[in-house]
Amino acid sequence: MAKRRNSPPASTSKSAPASESASASASASARKHTWRRTPSGAQGPEAAAPSPPPPEPESVEAGSVVDTAVYRDGVRVATPTSLADTFHRLKEEEPDGMAWIGLARPSEEDMVTLAAEFDLHQLAVEDAMEAHQRPKLERYGETLFVVLRATRYLDIQEEVDFAELHVFLGPDFLITVSHGAAPDLAAVRHRMEASPELLRLGPEAVLYAILDAVVDGYAPVVEGVQNDIDEIETEVFGGDPAVSRRIYELSREMVEFQRATRPLVGMLHALMAGFAKYGTDEELQRYLRDVADHVTHTSERVDSFRQALADILTVNATLVTQEQNAEMRALAEAGFEQNEEIKKISSWAAILFAPTLVGTIYGMNFDEMPELHWAFGYPFAIGLMAVVCVSLYFIFKRRDWL
Repeated sequence: MAKRRNSPPASTSKSAPASESASASASASARKHTWRRTPSGAQGPEAAAPSPPPPEPESVEAGSVVDTAVYRDGVRVATPTSLADTFHRLKEEEPDGMAWIGLARPSEEDMVTLAAEFDLHQLAVEDAMEAHQRPKLERYGETLFVVLRATRYLDIQEEVDFAELHVFLGPDFLITVSHGAAPDLAAVRHRMEASPELLRLGPEAVLYAILDAVVDGYAPVVEGVQNDIDEIETEVFGGDPAVSRRIYELSREMVEFQRATRPLVGMLHALMAGFAKYGTDEELQRYLRDVADHVTHTSERVDSFRQALADILTVNATLVTQEQNAEMRALAEAGFEQNEEIKKISSWAAILFAPTLVGTIYGMNFDEMPELHWAFGYPFAIGLMAVVCVSLYFIFKRRDWL
């Protein structure tokens, strides 16, 4: 296999020999350019030739090689049809070129083949196969392994979709392994091919472009989340009962978003230190600093979102508690009124029960009842009923039942 050209930059790498550092510095000095970041679809000042047609949208089928190409001096010189063809062209036909291989959820066979050809570390290969990794930057010999978390905002569902991207960077190759729809690496490749002055800087420039695309993808997510928070605030004070669940779900998304952005700040500073150490092009270092600034700003926004959601959740809990207390007071008042009505009904039932009891007793068909033949029996019965009723009335009145 052709000799690797330069060691990939990383702050965690070992010290390179003096001759290698001098060679890298000389190479970087010879590759100065005036490329600037331009909006999507625009060409840089150095891209005089028409830009190549955009590649086909990337597939996410398992085990698929999305796109593979060999570049020399920033220009695509070959589009191999297989990994084996890529290896052959890089070794035999373009020993000074660079291979850019893009895969989406690759098969184990493809990863084993790439690991054998480019001497990829087994641990990094396992991470790329299994996914579900935290953002990180690791150095294995001459290979740099980068894990990124890309995001996109789904307007219809009003939720954040997370994807994972793994990047292997070597002296003359760059391999991307996608686990998800974001970022749009086909658009990244198209922009890079439209700016050969940047692409000729090698794998480091491609890594910068990928980082830039991932970080730029955070912006619409931040705006979408800000709109969601504004809507939630309105719903909280509008009394929507489903808002608590939405607050919780958005808070969980912000935890994931924070896990994607916070480690990236340290990773970019490590890359900047590595770029400076190995004499990478100064313009490229400036672009990387710009990406680092954007990441820092995004991370701060995400932190503020988490705090805002926590405050909203507290306010919502307070409002819910107040509403529940009001409902409990209303129920208590209704219960009290019901008890008062029951007292009145019970009191009158007891009062009316007295004459009924007396009339029932003297209405029994017995021959031997002295009061039946007594001259004052009837007045006595009426008087007894009246006395009992009046007594019960005053008793209940004194107890505020009537």
